[in-house]
Amino acid sequence: MAPKLSSVAKTAQLAASALKSNAVRSSLKYSGQYQALRMINGTRAASSPAEKKTITIRDALNAGLAEELDRDDDVFLMGEEVAQYNGAYKVSRGLLDRFGERRVIDTPITEMGFTGLAVGAALHGLKPVLEFMTFNFAMQAIDQIVNSAAKTYYMSGGTQPCNITFRGPNGAAAGVAAQHSQCYAAWYGSIPGLKVVSPYSAEDYKGLIKAAIRDPNPVVFLENEIAYGETHEISEEALSTDFILPIGKANIEREGTDLTFVSHSRSVKFCLEAAETLEKQYGVKAEVINLRSIKPLDVPTIVESVKKTNHLVTVEAGFPAFGVGSEIVAQVMESEAFDYLDAPVERVTGCEVPTPYAKELEDFAFPDEPTVVRAARKVLGL
Repeated sequence: MAPKLSSVAKTAQLAASALKSNAVRSSLKYSGQYQALRMINGTRAASSPAEKKTITIRDALNAGLAEELDRDDDVFLMGEEVAQYNGAYKVSRGLLDRFGERRVIDTPITEMGFTGLAVGAALHGLKPVLEFMTFNFAMQAIDQIVNSAAKTYYMSGGTQPCNITFRGPNGAAAGVAAQHSQCYAAWYGSIPGLKVVSPYSAEDYKGLIKAAIRDPNPVVFLENEIAYGETHEISEEALSTDFILPIGKANIEREGTDLTFVSHSRSVKFCLEAAETLEKQYGVKAEVINLRSIKPLDVPTIVESVKKTNHLVTVEAGFPAFGVGSEIVAQVMESEAFDYLDAPVERVTGCEVPTPYAKELEDFAFPDEPTVVRAARKVLGL
């Protein structure tokens, strides 16, 4: 009688089988691509070019994952509830039915265990996409991420790559309190060997998740739980299965001449809203830079914008000390952009406090549009 396998052993067996299996793909070569696009909300196959197509962040991620699973048999998705439950946030819905349990794998609740398993699979040549239910839980696996995934390529003299994508919601959601609300952009951004991305729009999410999966380096993909249900416009180009955004290149969401906002993730939304308010109330034209990538950081785009506007405000939801904004300020100080500043740089951040559970206090703990406007007025002397 064959011994009964534990959940952990089954998970390891499924991952290992991907090395040996060359299962024949569907004869419908582009069926996965069709299904990925079919899931997009509000988009009809017969939409005219004049109509603006929209998509939720959730569906953009789902489409990107589906396209990469369809494209490369070495790619597999693993994490808690990603398969039978369709993902804790329904990002992976439908993927188990389409790609099977060899490619979409439920894990036990053991971040340390399944992260080590995924890193090992990556070191053996596979391309795991590992979902954390929240990046707060990834602290249980910090050794595997930092010491194994990030450092092995260097320590092996460039002979052992580790193609793995760590993804999941980062930062605060709503009412999840101190232990589920931390932003890890600065944590992972400080580690040599890791690439770190923090998308804002639907196009960011789709283009960057595909780039992360294809990148031969370990990539930390920081999502936002509240953003999953938000809808963004999307271009025809971004609907293509060939759409990829380069890691390390920021995007200017709004051009301006008087002030530069630099932000990432959902805080970009508040910068865009603040820019509208500043133009309506004061005639100020603010430029909004969406970083997209935390590491590598697109310093040249920031420098060129500051040289044009002469004023800079950084906006993030993370803690104030040693944050992404602090690094941007240091980079500007060390560049030629410093000579173009007409006022000190202002940082807008989350508060120096563990995230409160009470809604009234939680609302005070993170930046919003009025907070960003106040910072801009201070820098401009309005």
